[in-house]
Amino acid sequence: MNTTTTPRIALVTGAGSGIGRAAALGLLEDGFTVVLAGRRAEPLNALVDQAASSGHAALAVPTDVTDPASVQALFDTIEKTYGRLDVVFNNAGVNAPAVPMDELPLEKWFAVLNTNVTGVFLCARAAFGLMRKQVPQGGRIINNGSISAHVPRPFTAPYTASKHAVSGITKSLALDGRAFNIVASQIDIGNALTELSERMTRGVLQANGTTAPEPMMDAKHVADAVRHIAALPLSANVLNMTVMASAMPFVGRG
Repeated sequence: MNTTTTPRIALVTGAGSGIGRAAALGLLEDGFTVVLAGRRAEPLNALVDQAASSGHAALAVPTDVTDPASVQALFDTIEKTYGRLDVVFNNAGVNAPAVPMDELPLEKWFAVLNTNVTGVFLCARAAFGLMRKQVPQGGRIINNGSISAHVPRPFTAPYTASKHAVSGITKSLALDGRAFNIVASQIDIGNALTELSERMTRGVLQANGTTAPEPMMDAKHVADAVRHIAALPLSANVLNMTVMASAMPFVGRG
């Protein structure tokens, strides 16, 4: 198959809102046909309609990234519909309540690890398999990391552990993909303003025990980072990128 005569195919998980939605819109603007994965069909279908109204092509595939069968069905649909996959933005993720570790319900720990680690692995694994066998061989996997892949916030052991694990998955993909022209990147995001993070503008627990509002940035800047990496030839890569609100407490956190 000649990619110069076929559309470039991208997959975005967690595409129904926030960073995922912004990234999907950006990739559509860049000419990608975008597969939209997420748990809720309604926002995915709304995004398909928005794309169509602008002359772009998108496909909604409701998916639970924690469920191996659901992820396999997603990638079976991609392969059957398009025959290949060029870019994945592994974006779906969840957080847990910021409480002392001994007060955290264990089901919250498992929910974060199942989505942020197992979900990332399942999608990366399926993408790797498709990219390895498609012709031309290869593709790009971009993982959504976090500032928490470097340093924690107070009472965030599940999320922090999960994002450290994403770093390990990204590095393993970057190494294991070399033989198959598969490249991997990680974007570590700090304080992108979304529906879920808006609360941070009203106050976040700091390392010194105080609560303070934090500067935020438009999620579009994360989308622009995804677009930049996705546009690179497979001979070049951004292995790690940090995109953050300039004045947020990262440098010097703690």
